[in-house]
Amino acid sequence: MEFFTIIDNEVTEAQIQESIKPSTLDDFTETMFVLETISESEFKGVTLWGDFHISYHKIKGGVRFTLLDCPNALAWTITTGYPPERHKIAFHVTINRTQKHESFIEEIHEFMQEWEEGLKEGFD
Repeated sequence: MEFFTIIDNEVTEAQIQESIKPSTLDDFTETMFVLETISESEFKGVTLWGDFHISYHKIKGGVRFTLLDCPNALAWTITTGYPPERHKIAFHVTINRTQKHESFIEEIHEFMQEWEEGLKEGFD
């Protein structure tokens, strides 16, 4: 399943990559933080769904986070410079399921809303 939201803030790829990283999660979210740094691209962290082994990578257009030990393979990207809105922030979440309980879908929307608010404030 895929979930998208567009945040109406104009930023560059470099601004996203410089601003959003494991050490700055608490600048953008209230429910996520690092428990233990494993490497520059991996850490153990707390999410809305509990503790996970999380990867972080700079990608074309922005950054990607992945919950490596999540049974739903939840991942999210924060990017700019591409359709559907080239000059705005695209927040994209995926899971490896075609169907999930409505309560989990609602949690994904809560997760996205928290990030959306943090991105709006962080890049205001």
